[in-house]
Parts: sequence; C-alpha cells; structure tokens
Amino acid sequence: MLKTKVKISNVTNLSDARYCAGMGVEMIGFSMDNFPFETYKEIRGWLSGVQIVGETSEQDLLKISELKEHFLPDMIQVNQWDNLQEIKKLGLPIILKVDFATANLPALFQSTVADVDYFLLESSDDFSRLDDATISQIDSWSFKYPILLAFGISDKNVGQVLSETNIEGIAIEGTEEERPGYKDFTEMMDLMEALEEECLRGLVRFFPFYQPIEYQIGKGFLN
Repeated sequence: MLKTKVKISNVTNLSDARYCAGMGVEMIGFSMDNFPFETYKEIRGWLSGVQIVGETSEQDLLKISELKEHFLPDMIQVNQWDNLQEIKKLGLPIILKVDFATANLPALFQSTVADVDYFLLESSDDFSRLDDATISQIDSWSFKYPILLAFGISDKNVGQVLSETNIEGIAIEGTEEERPGYKDFTEMMDLMEALEEECLRGLVRFFPFYQPIEYQIGKGFLN
C-alpha cells in the first residue's frame, strides 16, 4: 500500500500499466486524443482495481463527449476550464491540469474548485524545482484545494513533500518501452519504494526471498 494517491499519466504500454497497477497506483491515464483505441482496449483488459483516466486537450465539448463515450473512462482529465460546468454534466470526476509556471493559480483554483475533483499541478518550466519556498507555496494551496503534484518529485524528496504539505497525491509520467515487453523501471521503482508503507518494506527486509510480482516484472523476469 502506498502512502498517498498516485496517478500515472500518458501510459502507452502494458509494462507501465501492469507495474503501476501492481504497486497500488490508483489512477492510470491514457490520452484519448492520439493513443490507438485498440491498444488501449487491450491494455485496459489487463487492469482491475484502478481508476482509468481519459486525458484530452480538446476544447470542443461535443468532441470531449464523443471521446468519453468511446473510451468509457472512470475519470476525465482536461487542461482548459472555460466550460468545466458543461464537462461536469458528462457525469465523471474531473481532473484539471494546471501550470505552476504560467497560470494565475490562486484565481484559477478559487473559480473552478466547485467543478473539479483534482488539480493536476505540473510545470512547463524545465527549471522548476521543489525548493523550500515552492513547497511552502504548494502547502498553502493544498489545505484549500485537492492537488496532485506532477513536477519535481523524486524518491529523494517525496517524503519531505508529503510531510510538509497536504497534497492529495502525486502524478508521474509514463515512458516508452525500450523494446516490446521490456523496460527499465529503476527510477520508478525507487519512487514507489519511497512511497511504500513500512509493513511492506519490513516484509522484504525480514524475508529477502519475498518479492512482489510487480518487482519481477520491473526487473524484466515476467513480460
């Protein structure tokens, strides 16, 4: 069990999906704009116990509605807020993706919170860092608004971020496979290990022969 909610975004392969589902990730996101539908169906057929997030950058409400009916996600993620009240009528929980680097976040949070279930807080600035000042700013927002933090997170700082803020969880990006059925999960495994509850880490410590099935998948033993 993980210490906080985790969403993996823009998943494009079964390796990411199976690994994250096995580790207890709550939300797995797929682009409804350009991800092949047949591949999406195949991957989704392997998953259970997770929330499927349909991600779109579409602005047109009719197109968003068509994508929702086609992909049948459990949640929907959008990156524009002009017609959130109309999108809400589609009957799905909404994740609104917002930009730490450019958006007027205090005003945006306040004006949209009634229609949003989570704010996915990313940053378009490649130099954005989770220094003490940034963490303090996010902390002040997280007591009022349901934030999934999507930038600057690593296994080295996730403990600090969770202890010093009230964020709802974190979001990470899926990555491409190195070749079909094979991926290097080292970075993701380090982060997930940092998020694991003490009981699971203790099980591995005292019974070193025990390794969860997803760990074996991550090492490439099961594909």
